[in-house]
Amino acid sequence: MLRVEVTKQLGEFALEAAFESEGRVTGLFGASGSGKTSLVNMIAGLVRPDHGTIVLDGETLDDTKRGLHVPTYRRRIGYVFQDARLFPHLDVLHNLDYGRRMNRLEEDTAQRKRVTDLLDIGHLLDRRPGKLSGGERQRVALGRALLAKPRLLLLDEPLGALDEGRRAEILPYLVRLRDEARIPMVYVSHDAAEMRQLATQIVLLRQGRVTSFGGVKVLSSMPTQ
Repeated sequence: MLRVEVTKQLGEFALEAAFESEGRVTGLFGASGSGKTSLVNMIAGLVRPDHGTIVLDGETLDDTKRGLHVPTYRRRIGYVFQDARLFPHLDVLHNLDYGRRMNRLEEDTAQRKRVTDLLDIGHLLDRRPGKLSGGERQRVALGRALLAKPRLLLLDEPLGALDEGRRAEILPYLVRLRDEARIPMVYVSHDAAEMRQLATQIVLLRQGRVTSFGGVKVLSSMPTQ
């Protein structure tokens, strides 16, 4: 369960958001500039709220009244950005292993095989990121996040930098991830079609405010992109 009730002033932009989700994929949906990335950065611990609380699975991560802020590295939250942010000097195998080592987890070859099979990247392990397509790089970024064994996975417009063909290539892997990995996700997008295929609950943001929350039906008035 993820419960968020926060406010944040960012220059002239004010973010005020409150929702509680138990969905497998919570979609943060809205136009560019609606506050989606700022909100997901607060969940990750990269940005502190000015006021409010963030609670994940019963653990309070932020509580401004108590002066509580759990640092990012202790939250056990994976984050996949729009650009894959792989290390260019490392091959895929060592990029995948980075999150595990940073979290001081024991090597788990069985888990690595499950993840590489799930994302169909086992044949890429000896390649450098420069030799991968955009879709392959995003699948490796997903694998790296999963192998750090997060309790929540944040995906900030992971298809946003891809062309239509690459988006169509990687979306089925995200659906598999939702159905098979059993890790709750927060998925950020301004694409209603992506949300309809992937999200189980939707937080609709407009100009820094939550205007609607619920199932995919909240998108019923939004055009398919």
